[in-house]
Amino acid sequence: MQNLNSCANIAPHFITLLGFFMRKIISLICILLPILTYAGELAYADELVIRENAPDRYVVVKGDTLWDISNKFFKDPWKWPQIWGLNKDTIKDPHWIYPGNVITLDAATKTLHFGELPKPAGEAALVPGLPPAGETEATAEKLSPKARVVNGEHDAIASIPASIIGPFLSKPLVIENEEIDGAPTLIGSIEQRTLLSFGDTAFATGIPGDKGPLWQLYRPGKALVDPDTDETLGYEAIYLGDASVQKYDAVSTLKITKSVLDIQKGDNFIQSSAGSTSNYIPRSPSSKIRAKIISIYGGVDQGGQNSVITLNKGRRDGLENGHVLALYKESESSKYKGESYTLPAMRYGLVFVFRTFDKVSYALVMQVQRTVQLLDSVETP
Repeated sequence: MQNLNSCANIAPHFITLLGFFMRKIISLICILLPILTYAGELAYADELVIRENAPDRYVVVKGDTLWDISNKFFKDPWKWPQIWGLNKDTIKDPHWIYPGNVITLDAATKTLHFGELPKPAGEAALVPGLPPAGETEATAEKLSPKARVVNGEHDAIASIPASIIGPFLSKPLVIENEEIDGAPTLIGSIEQRTLLSFGDTAFATGIPGDKGPLWQLYRPGKALVDPDTDETLGYEAIYLGDASVQKYDAVSTLKITKSVLDIQKGDNFIQSSAGSTSNYIPRSPSSKIRAKIISIYGGVDQGGQNSVITLNKGRRDGLENGHVLALYKESESSKYKGESYTLPAMRYGLVFVFRTFDKVSYALVMQVQRTVQLLDSVETP
């Protein structure tokens, strides 16, 4: 009887102790689960995974992009060298992909190819000059010479939607510190007008005679500051319009050929850009790159898919047009029962770098699972 009483007294303490250890185990699982998931994502990122609903073949149509086509077959559409079975060092641009091309998936090698795949061994092959098996010369279709349309370079599909990034390719986006000092400056106008617009005549100093007649007007805007080093990387350029030089001199004469905002004394000129091609090969940087979002186009604090973002890294850091980077939400701290834990950064999307400057770059948000925010990180996938 005494033993039974002892057991009865111990039982509540045992249950309490068991509950304590169970809570600790559950807490440990909750902490480790994001880390294990993150590690699984890293392992998954190194593999080429074919989509479950991937077609065996696809015919390119007008309006397609390289990204879209790859995305039809694979979960990582930017892994160009592996997906297309080609050496990235030999590919300069995708100008050889046109509407009407047939893209075929080789599931065995997890690669895409142009045209139909070779017939498996054992299947009858076509012999030049002879009709296919089962056909006779009488039933075979007679072919005759006919005109053939050859695709021009302008018909090639783009890597990403050209309509979205087009306005960002030909306008000044960033003015770097050394460009501000000594930049050509608007100093006056006919009849000393305060504001200028389309068709007005302007006078400027510092216009060189060997840079061509086409110039763009801008006004330095918000400073782009590196959040890690406090270095001023440059200034956002507020695009005002275009101008054409009528006469070169110490004070040159220009005609305003386009105006999107009011133009006034003190505004600056930069040589007109012809625009960059949008046909970049989507690819991962060959080195480890980590950057932060320092601006979202439109002056907003949040963005989503197809938003244009500014990064605090550029050409000097190894970024190139066409580089694909993964979006990460910064690490956060969490407290549980008086203890502090650092949660891992979580990957939630991809961005495509389409225009680089020396210290900053512009990228398009291609895939996203949550809201893009200022100071979120982007890294080599």
